[in-house]
Amino acid sequence: MNPHLQQLHPYPFERLRHLFADLHPPADRAPISLSIGEPRHASPAFVLAEIAANLDRLSNYPSTAGLPELRQAIAAWLQRRFALPGVDADQQVLPVSGTREALFAFAQAVVNPGSGALVMSPNPFYQIYEGAALLAGATPHFINCTAGTGLLPDFASVTEQQWRQCQLLYLCSPGNPTGAVLPLEQLQQLIALAREYDFIIAGDECYSEIYFDEDSPPPGLLQACASLGDSDYRNCVVFHSLSKRSNLPGLRSGFVAGDARILREFALYRTYHGCAMPVHHQLGSIAAWNDEAHVRVNRQLYRDKFAAVLAQFEGKLAVDAPEAGFYLWPRLEGSDTECARRLYADENVTVLPGSFLAREAHGINPGARHLRLALVAEPDQCVEAARRIVRCLERG
Repeated sequence: MNPHLQQLHPYPFERLRHLFADLHPPADRAPISLSIGEPRHASPAFVLAEIAANLDRLSNYPSTAGLPELRQAIAAWLQRRFALPGVDADQQVLPVSGTREALFAFAQAVVNPGSGALVMSPNPFYQIYEGAALLAGATPHFINCTAGTGLLPDFASVTEQQWRQCQLLYLCSPGNPTGAVLPLEQLQQLIALAREYDFIIAGDECYSEIYFDEDSPPPGLLQACASLGDSDYRNCVVFHSLSKRSNLPGLRSGFVAGDARILREFALYRTYHGCAMPVHHQLGSIAAWNDEAHVRVNRQLYRDKFAAVLAQFEGKLAVDAPEAGFYLWPRLEGSDTECARRLYADENVTVLPGSFLAREAHGINPGARHLRLALVAEPDQCVEAARRIVRCLERG
């Protein structure tokens, strides 16, 4: 067996099951889950119709590169959304079967394994980054995100030697779980570092389309490249998905875009990996990337939920509205795991302890004494969950 498998940590939701194993929630309160970031808004009907109309394409093997029409739709969306001067649909875009799979596979393709290889990521983080690093034969290096750094990674803590050892830097902006957004200027600085020390930046931008000000969408990594006069996007790739943007998590549809040289090698890896997107899913994806109306409606649904939930928490829970995304990241006085247990045992509300999303690094676990609340349920359920959380905290 691959010895690196023994280095993998249990996934947060497995740890949550163990945390609750001895508890029995009250039967008189309907369960409400705020733990899993699974979008529950309605999927766009026109996308479902496109998929249904093309079920006969199940008789076709899909290609790794995907349909030219899908790559073109993605390239056009990137240009519109991030004001890019150009995206080569054939060389700079690669459809993938969900970004979770692609974020993991990417490290396997680009990391040169060895004792000195570092893969850096924010801390707290999406656990796929860590697993990808370990299975690729690299050492994860966690960059803490704390209140003192505006919940952004403390890049100033990274030494020159560590930058020299870095082969891959995962970014997550807007951040999971914090909702913090890396500003354009900081993205530009990181691009300069990547080119100076010759590492790759993987920008996980899967939450980029859930934000609160229609006039101020979060900037992206390729946008930062373009602002520097670079349309080759050297050393930079981004990952996007229809899961959050279009409420299509089960479609497993996303893409990787950026540096053509890197994507050429990643496409070779994926040819052997055997994970091409089914053709009818590709056709549904084209329809989704070509439409923004449903995305604006989706954003408004989240805005309304955040406003309603934050009103319940005002003056009762230390929590700020995020810059983007659909998570709240409240601060606690005591243990996050004990708070999660009490909420489940007393109120039948499931939340994720922040410490489960981070690792001990530089003397702290930056997720400790936080909860991650995913506002994905129906509005009335989210408000009811907020009331139960306040009631539980007030009981002490």
